[in-house]
Amino acid sequence: MKVLGIYGSPRKGGNSDILLDRVLDGAASAGADVSRIYAREMNFLGCAECGGCGAKGECVRQDDMQSVYPKLLGADIIFLASPVFFYSMSSQVKALIDRCQALWERRMLVKSTDARRRYDGGRGYLIMVGASRGLYLFIGGELTAKYFFDALDMSYGGGIFFRAEGKGDILKNPGDLKRAFAFGADAVRSY
Repeated sequence: MKVLGIYGSPRKGGNSDILLDRVLDGAASAGADVSRIYAREMNFLGCAECGGCGAKGECVRQDDMQSVYPKLLGADIIFLASPVFFYSMSSQVKALIDRCQALWERRMLVKSTDARRRYDGGRGYLIMVGASRGLYLFIGGELTAKYFFDALDMSYGGGIFFRAEGKGDILKNPGDLKRAFAFGADAVRSY
């Protein structure tokens, strides 16, 4: 089973990175072949809404996203991690998601309306970390993730959400780290 982790934080070694590391360790412990994408290290622009992907379901922009598309399409499970930015995701991972308009177009081209009611591409999960105490802190990110996974022809398997403020503060919560590890292992075992 192929598992892909998408690191959405602009900050290396932050709480969402730490948690995604634990999730992927759990997935590997359950036998998954794990790979990683770091949005902050990629050189790509956001979607230009040029319509170039409409004919074939392929983005016409030539940049680092061209190496990401096969990884997204080849994964059985994707774990997407991001800190909360203005009640949504980081701009780095949001740009990556927006560039998946091409994959949404691809799905519209290859699947009938009835076939689009089922997901044949696997399952996607979300990991988010935020510091605010707002009641709806994770709702925006979760909605974005659901539609991202829909574009990839994946069902949304759920998310885990954490509250932490300073860089690395999540390390002070061993229960959260165990929960992240179990989340990854359980996702692979239940696939």
